[in-house]
This record gives sequence, C-alpha cells and structure tokens, in this order.
Amino acid sequence: MKKLSIVLLGVAVAALSACSCPAVSFTQADKIQSPDGALELTVGLTPEGTPVYSLSLEGEDVIKPSRLGYKLIGQNDLDKGFEVKEISKDSFDETWEPVWGEEAVIRNHYNELLVALEREDGVAMNLRFRLYDDGLGFRYEFPMKNKLTYFKVADELTEFALTGNHTAWWIPGDFDTQEYNYHESKLSDIRALNSVDRPYNASQTVASPMSVQTALQMKTDDGLYINIHEARVLDYPTTSLELDDKNFVFTTLLTPDAQGVKGRLQAPCVSPWRTVQVCKKATDVLASRLILNLNDPCVLEDVSWIHPTKYMGVWWEMITGKTHWSYTSDYPSVQLGVTDYSKSKPHGRHGANNENVRRYIDFAADNGFDAILVEGWNEGWEDWFGAQKDYVFDFVTHYEVFDLPAHNDYAHKKGIRIIMHHESSSSTVNYERHMEAAYNLMNQYGYDAVKSGYVGDIIPYGEHHYSQPLINHYHYAIVEAAKHHIMVNAHEAVRPTGLCRTWPNMIGNESAMGTEFRSDINPGHTTILPFTREQGGPMDYTPGIFEQDMSITAPGETGKMRHTIGNQLGLYVTFYSPLQMAADLPENYARFMDAFQFIKDVAVDWDKSIYLMAEPGAYIVTARHPKLSTLNSGRLSGTSGAYDFVYAGGKPHDVWYVGGITDETAREVEIPLDFLKPGVVYEATLYADAPDADFETNPQAYEITHHLLSADSTLKVRMARSGGFGLTLREK
Repeated sequence: MKKLSIVLLGVAVAALSACSCPAVSFTQADKIQSPDGALELTVGLTPEGTPVYSLSLEGEDVIKPSRLGYKLIGQNDLDKGFEVKEISKDSFDETWEPVWGEEAVIRNHYNELLVALEREDGVAMNLRFRLYDDGLGFRYEFPMKNKLTYFKVADELTEFALTGNHTAWWIPGDFDTQEYNYHESKLSDIRALNSVDRPYNASQTVASPMSVQTALQMKTDDGLYINIHEARVLDYPTTSLELDDKNFVFTTLLTPDAQGVKGRLQAPCVSPWRTVQVCKKATDVLASRLILNLNDPCVLEDVSWIHPTKYMGVWWEMITGKTHWSYTSDYPSVQLGVTDYSKSKPHGRHGANNENVRRYIDFAADNGFDAILVEGWNEGWEDWFGAQKDYVFDFVTHYEVFDLPAHNDYAHKKGIRIIMHHESSSSTVNYERHMEAAYNLMNQYGYDAVKSGYVGDIIPYGEHHYSQPLINHYHYAIVEAAKHHIMVNAHEAVRPTGLCRTWPNMIGNESAMGTEFRSDINPGHTTILPFTREQGGPMDYTPGIFEQDMSITAPGETGKMRHTIGNQLGLYVTFYSPLQMAADLPENYARFMDAFQFIKDVAVDWDKSIYLMAEPGAYIVTARHPKLSTLNSGRLSGTSGAYDFVYAGGKPHDVWYVGGITDETAREVEIPLDFLKPGVVYEATLYADAPDADFETNPQAYEITHHLLSADSTLKVRMARSGGFGLTLREK
C-alpha cells in the first residue's frame, strides 16, 4: 500500500493534473487518510485562494484536484481570495442501531478534517471532510461569526474531476422527475444519448443537455466502482451533475426555484454532504452505509409506533386501466363542497368501492399481510390531473361508495391496517392547508401510514419537484406526520438522501421508475437501482407482478412487462424496503399460489444482509437474515406470513432468504451457503425459473424444488433472461 506523508501548511504542492482549467496547484494543503489507510484526501488553496480537494486510493487518483466554491447573486462570489485560518482533525467511531434496516447495527467510522477559510472582507466559509474506508463526504459550513449572513446562490461550483472516460449507469438530469430507464455508457456518450427525445412524464424539466442525476454509479477500466451522490439534503435544492466531456469533470447543477435562485441561505447553515463512494467490488457498493452515516441520528424519542409493513392494495387495477380512481364521468369540473355527487351517475369502473375493498382485505388477511392501500377513496378524482388546480383535494371527504369507518373497522377486526392515500396533484400549498385535518382523520380511525403523491407540475407555479421550497415541503410533511405517529411513503417526491436515519417514519419513497411503468421498464433496470436510487434510502418499487400481459389483467389494454415470475420473487430480497408491496391483483395471485407462498413467507426487515454477487446492470444475488423483533410488528392482531414461517411449530427457527435477479442475459450462478450455521441442516425451498422460462416467450414458467442444505453446500441456480429466483432456508 502506497502512503504519502502529510503536507504542512505553506508548503507548495506541484500541479497534480488537469481539471476543468489548464492546471490546479496548491499553495497550502493538508491531508487525511481513511481509517484503513487506503483512501487519502488532500485539501488546499490555489494561488488565487480557491479551495481545492483531491482523493486517491492506495496512491492512485480517484478524484483529481477539483475546485470548490459558490457563485452568488448580488454579492462577491465564494470562489477565490480565501486564506486558511485554522485546520482541525478528528476521528470518530461508533455503532448505531437503525429503527429498521438491512442490518441491526451499523458502524460509523471516519477521520475528519475541518478547514476554516476566511477572506479579507470578513467572509468565512468552512469545509468539513469525513473520510471513510468506503468513501468521502464533504460539505460547506457558514458560521455565525461571518460578514456573510443572508445570501442567494447563483451556482454551486463543486467539481468532481475524474481520471478518465469511465463506464456510467445514469439517467438524464431533470428538475422534476427521476422516472427514467438507466443508460449504461461511457461518459463520452452522454452528450449523444441525452439528445434523444425523453419519454413523456407528467412533470419534467431538462436540467441541461449535459447533465445526469445522482446517485451516479461509475466503473473505471481498472474495475474500481465510484459513486457520486449527496446526503442530508435539507433546506437546499437537489443537485444534478453537469459534465465537461472533454476533461471528464462533473460540476454540481442545483435545481433553481421559480425565480431562478439556486438556494436562499442564512448563516449559520450547512450544505448537503457531497459524497464520493469508492469500492473495489460491486458487492461493497451495496453494503456501503456512507449516505446513512452522514445523516444526523434519529431525533424521535419514541419509535415504538414505527414498524415494517408488507401490504397489498387497490392500486394496480387502476394503474393497468382495469378500474379508475374517479367515480363518475358527469363532472368535467369539480368544486369540493359544491359538486353534489349524489346527483351523478357512476361510470361503473370506480375501484375503491365497498365490495372490492373488502375483497382485498379478505385476501390480505387470509395470506398473512399487514395492511392494504386504497387509492381513489376521496372526492375529487374526476378532474385532479393536468389543470394545475389549487384546491384539488381535501383529503378527508370520501366517496359514498367507500365507507371509510366501516372498512377500517372490518380491516382491524381481521388484524389488517389500512394505508391512507394523499395524492396532492403537486398542489403543495393545498396539501399543507389540509394536512393537519388529514392527519387528524388518520388518527381518528387508526391509520398509521400514508402514501403521498406529487403527480404533475408543482404549485406554487414555477417551482420544481427538487427546488429548495419543495425540499422544505417534503420535510415539513415528515415532521408533522411524526407528531401524529404517522409513517410516510412519498411518491414522485425528491430522491432520498439518507434522512430516514433522522426521521425513520420516512418508511419508503418512490422517486424512480417503478413498476407502474409496466412494459416501458427495460430488462436489467432493477439490477441498477440498488447501486443508484437505493443508496439514499429504500424504494417502494411495488414488485410482485405475476401477470405480465396487461390485456389479461385489464381487457382492452395492451403491453407486456419484461420479467419472469422468478424475477419478481427475487426482488423481495435484492430490493430493500421496510415497506414492501405485493402489487398484483388477488385473482392473478390465486392462479399461482405455490409461487405466491414465497411472498407470504419472506420478511421485510433484517438484522444481517450479505451481498453474494453483483454487477450493476447485470445481476444481483443477496442473502438476508430476518430481524425477529419486527416480524409481526405490522399486524394489528394475529400473525404475519413471515412470522408463521420463522416460528413454524411454535418456536423460532434460524431462517435465511436469498434472492437473485438478472438482466436480459440468462445466467447460472453458484451460491455458496457458508453464511449458514455450521453443522446445521436447513430445509430449502427454491422458487426458480423453469428451464424453458424466458421473459418474452414464457415468463410464467417456474419450478419449485426442495433440498436439504448446509453451510458446506453450494447451490446452482439458473436465471432466465430477465429472470431470477427466491430461496428460503429454514433450519430443520
């Protein structure tokens, strides 16, 4: 291992490489290393007083010298003229226990460097760096003692100067959506691929022709995995990354507000953490907790009301077009409190009706689920989308065909909770206007979780989904929900940046292309998301679609999803979420109840996770051990399917779940089982693609086989094209 000595202040450092300008040289510098000594960070100033940093692994550049700073509106830019006033170093090592997660204990171990900068005009800006064994986090801090107090950001100038033309898994830069398929390409190909027309989304704003979104996963020609992201985004806009494809330098591209301002800041304040994850193996990327560790500890004193949940819902039938959210076709314009629904004729395809909802409750209860989601229950769905209505929903008034009190009572008697649905139609001012009453209604009827939605262009007019005011709105909703002991699953909101550590009632998020996009989802899409979107927190991907042909689920509709049943089973292990949905219709599951058994048996919260093999865009195989204390926490009464599986015969068994998924390439994997208890025999049930399974020609072909296995065993499993498998292992 190559190690460099610390460079003292005032000692010149030679130009290390080209950045976005001809050369970057330090006049002052200091260094720290990661706890294991492999990563090394160098920080200093150019002769012009511009802050610069670089990062190396075992003496080889990962990030070449890269500039830091800001451009401001109406004030002197924060890009030069600085002097180092003070440098301090620290080390930190702790373990903490997440309320829910992929493991019971997480280690937070880093070395820290704080560089206090000041200019002759009295402007102060501090740079705080934390170097972990698996990457770097750094942020800007503006202290109270400062001539700079209130200021507006024109641009953040943070650079990431890369060492070459890496392979990248990326989606286009956008200020309003992340609902895109991923490209896999060289950085040099981003320009051409970004010029292709983008698929339609209900709200989208191109950030720039050369921008991509974080988390950006890359791989060097030497096999090093580099991921650029951000952590703890609060009171600050979300960033995309602008590429200089001549020098391979990324610069932050903040989301502007309605007036074009990219941040309205008041000292004392801090920016989000900018992160550079560096891993030698793809499986180490999946195991990294860098983003979570850079967030603040949990602020809630009582977390007993927060629980993992496996749920079903009156949702997929609406997504596919089998039924509708709306109740009538009589009213092209609805005014809440004025429109009289009793005088309307129902169109007959409203999904949230009493009979249908009870059918879901019965199926969920009979199969050991914790909850059901019901969408389309409240008045106003006739003209909710596309008009940018301010007063679009009140979140308390239900259609007469949905008996809210009766359904709630019926579900609770069966041990099932109902998950509330709040579609804001992106009228955030209206949602905040009604939020207290909506949460009070949930408390009244014992709802403890809500799926919120932000479909369409944002109100206030001109704002973006990822601008600073919207970041503040999402946070406000989480904080207010916590006061009411409500868990939040936000869809179409901003991508998570690890805030679920601080506010664990952020039980799930969408913020990426999920199952609702049906046949538009590319094979292999789900092998990328754990490397990108899920680095910041769990995704409500809504897996479990057994009927790929939309014309069968919803006669008259078209399109076929590109996966096998085995692939959908594998997602319950390879995708982490403490809020997992079995998204298909009860009647579709009824045709494949033997395969559905895996969804019934699988847990959703874990005390240990092992990433056995992976490659972004290709395949993932993951093994997880359930957390016994939360197996039944989602049920109001009775037992969950996962609890029944682990506690077979009335006593706990050692249980592991293994899941695998692959892209459009069929492959065979050999799974070592050395994570099992030595000397113990396990009853294994393998739910795998049949030999003739294929996502295009035979997506519903699967085989279920039973084996006796131990820690000495190796299991061979074939995955079909866009296929996968689920495996349960229970000690005999």
